[in-house]
Amino acid sequence: MHRFFFTTGALLAGLAVAMGAATGHESSTFNELARVWLEKAVRYQFLHGLALIATAIALGVWQEPRRLLTAAGWCFIAGTLLFPGSLYFMVFTGISAGYLTPLGGTFFLAGWLAMVLAGLKLPPHR
Repeated sequence: MHRFFFTTGALLAGLAVAMGAATGHESSTFNELARVWLEKAVRYQFLHGLALIATAIALGVWQEPRRLLTAAGWCFIAGTLLFPGSLYFMVFTGISAGYLTPLGGTFFLAGWLAMVLAGLKLPPHR
């Protein structure tokens, strides 16, 4: 699982950089609200791509909180699909999908909670 999370995290972070660069050069194409949504989508996608990489590294190092780390990874993926994904969808199609955005945020929070709980279960440093 750690390879999948690492690769997916790197892909999400890289695509966020590409999306930020591509849409930044076309900023006159988008209205102010669309620019805000794009910036937020890129930022959250990038940060949670990095979080997924960190989750993968943790899975490769520690065996104890495996279930919690795996849950965190899947929550980060689901959150990215729903939170930035819904913002991108609304910007590029004009179709409202705002009801998905808070659901994505909930997955992000669940992922971070799983990371906290995993951290509490780590063996003490020797």
